[in-house]
Amino acid sequence: MEDVMAVTEILSPLPGVFYRKPAPDSAPFLENGDTVQESTVIGLIEIMKQFNEIHAETTGTNIQWICPYISRHLLSLNPLLACCRRYSRGER
Repeated sequence: MEDVMAVTEILSPLPGVFYRKPAPDSAPFLENGDTVQESTVIGLIEIMKQFNEIHAETTGTNIQWICPYISRHLLSLNPLLACCRRYSRGER
């Protein structure tokens, strides 16, 4: 079977302030080119002083941030990042 690459966008599930780092002096959760699993934390969204972990909810490689900012006000369903997934035709 032939392998196919699919690109998946990960969207913000909530409105609020999105943070790519767990703390101002910490490294980002992910960098461009990283690999994610369904349980990978990609960032935090702050709503009314409450922080919510955002998980990738997909498996993929070579991620690329669509939202390049370390922190950014977002609406629900704003795209955060894109990742590639290789699968065989018919597997999907």
